[in-house]
Amino acid sequence: MPIVKILGEKQHAFGPKEIKNIVQAFEGVLATLRLTNRNDPMAMMIAEAIFETAKQGETDPQRLRDIVLKKIGRS
Repeated sequence: MPIVKILGEKQHAFGPKEIKNIVQAFEGVLATLRLTNRNDPMAMMIAEAIFETAKQGETDPQRLRDIVLKKIGRS
């Protein structure tokens, strides 16, 4: 799963709750876009966008989802 890969590769400390929220936001964006292939390059782009947004301090799953959907022009 791209989000787990990114969380493992990037040097940023998120606690268990933040990781749960990040994964929930990732799954929410994928569901909204009806994207089921986790190996799709779009899934990696979404994971990167969620990680970068969370790194800036936003870890609420709904807000993360909405911000990323807006960033990729799908809201």
